[in-house]
Amino acid sequence: MDLADLYRDVIVDHNRSPRNRGRLPAACRHAEGNNPLCGDRLLLDVDLDGDQIRNLRFDGSGCAISTASASLMSEAVKGRTRAEAAELFDAVHGMLTGAPADVARLGKLAALTGVAQFPARVKCASLAWHTLNAALAGDVAPVTTE
Repeated sequence: MDLADLYRDVIVDHNRSPRNRGRLPAACRHAEGNNPLCGDRLLLDVDLDGDQIRNLRFDGSGCAISTASASLMSEAVKGRTRAEAAELFDAVHGMLTGAPADVARLGKLAALTGVAQFPARVKCASLAWHTLNAALAGDVAPVTTE
């Protein structure tokens, strides 16, 4: 199995069995994201303990890339500080837009590297990340990828 096949398997797995899917009633932060181009809609609930992301969950509907990205993001940032989540956002956003990726640092998030080859799908993969930024900033305006 080559790396591309492994990455594809990770995307398929996280789409079929999304981690941290559902609402988090006790969350202190909420954000909503929308990708009008393909109809992805995301609701994100974040529970902070000071500066640390104690828990987060997402709900909504979206394409396979959007769902897998939200699932991967939720696993990657849970337990991290807001600053660490911001660093991951920068790394993932760079990777999605074609910058060289530090695959070892990104772990499973590196499965999203192939998205850069499909510019129309970058918005699908980045929606969860932009929505997380809005939630962490306390921004209540819905996030859109347009």
